[in-house]
Amino acid sequence: MKHKMKTVRALKKRIKKTASGKYIHRHGGTSHNNGCKSRGCKRRLHTQTEVDETMTKRMKQLLPYT
Repeated sequence: MKHKMKTVRALKKRIKKTASGKYIHRHGGTSHNNGCKSRGCKRRLHTQTEVDETMTKRMKQLLPYT
C-alpha cells in the first residue's frame, strides 16, 4: 500500500494555485522598516506575483493535492 503525500500546511496558507496551474504568492518585506522605502516600492510590494518557474516543480511536490 502506497503512502499518501503530506501537504506542507505552512505553504498552503501562503501560496494559491490559479486555474491555469500557476502559483501566486505575496511579496515579503511589508511588515516593518517601511520608512526608508519609497511610496511606489511599498505599493508594488502589496501586489501578488507569480512564483518563479524554477520553483514551480518544488511547489508541486510540497502541495500535491491542490
